[in-house]
Amino acid sequence: MTRPEFLDAPVPEAYPFEETYDLRTGPDLHPSLLGLLPFVGLWRGRGAGEYPTIEPFEYAQELRISHDGRPFLMYSSRSWLVEPDGTPIRPGHREVGFWRVVNDEVEALFTAPTGIQELYLGTITNVRVEMATDAVVRTASAKDVTAGKRLYGIVDRDLLYAQDMAAVGQPLTPHLAAKLTRVGG
Repeated sequence: MTRPEFLDAPVPEAYPFEETYDLRTGPDLHPSLLGLLPFVGLWRGRGAGEYPTIEPFEYAQELRISHDGRPFLMYSSRSWLVEPDGTPIRPGHREVGFWRVVNDEVEALFTAPTGIQELYLGTITNVRVEMATDAVVRTASAKDVTAGKRLYGIVDRDLLYAQDMAAVGQPLTPHLAAKLTRVGG
């Protein structure tokens, strides 16, 4: 069997369907995602974390929710542990994923480099998305995470969220909360 020839086609400098977090540029948002429209953007801010098995901490975060015209949103989050005055200590958690809406239900998939992948199902109510894990998959070396809940909401033009987690033998417990301001989109 011979390998097919590759097309000798130039790559355009800018595709009309390039991924964007700015709803004023690029393709139109897919109609199935209109309920998630307020969340599309580039967000930055601060949050705090706690859990029964760790010391409380503060963090700075950048969250990018973007689209390319297809029926899903891309989700990318990165954070840094910070001192109370905002001085960076070190890089923190990273997470990537996808959100989509099927039959008025939000389906979200989040993957972290710590070996954990979570599938969330939830609902959209105005400018509020509430979801809970349907499944958690983890590598043999990952922390023993068994369940989670997330709440995202737009309040006074900011993105507020809270995340609960069940892990390492603990029941579903508050873990993260942050307030992020739109800086792009």
